[in-house]
Amino acid sequence: METLRGIVVVIHLIGFGTLFGAWAVEVYNRRMRVTPLMQIGLGIAALAGLILAIPFGIDYDLNYIKLGVKLLILIVIGALLGIGQARQRKEGAVPSAIFWSIGLLTLVNVCIAVLWR
Repeated sequence: METLRGIVVVIHLIGFGTLFGAWAVEVYNRRMRVTPLMQIGLGIAALAGLILAIPFGIDYDLNYIKLGVKLLILIVIGALLGIGQARQRKEGAVPSAIFWSIGLLTLVNVCIAVLWR
């Protein structure tokens, strides 16, 4: 079971890496856009994160407060992606506050995962 859990952790990291990487590419290219790859990364991270919240039958204590905070941030990121995409369709651009919040909250979520014990 520990191996299965490790595989799900890797998939979770790939999801967040995809989300943050797609965001970073837009920063590098000086475009403030929401891309489908960001939404795919968020979906992968969310699904894998929910699977990780399931006790795998191993002696592992889950920090439910940490999981709740991470889930809340994930929901906010998803909402920002949705709002950003709608504004992008309507106005042609994502407001800078929404765009930068997506990257910042993604980074905060990763920091919580790594630093909160």
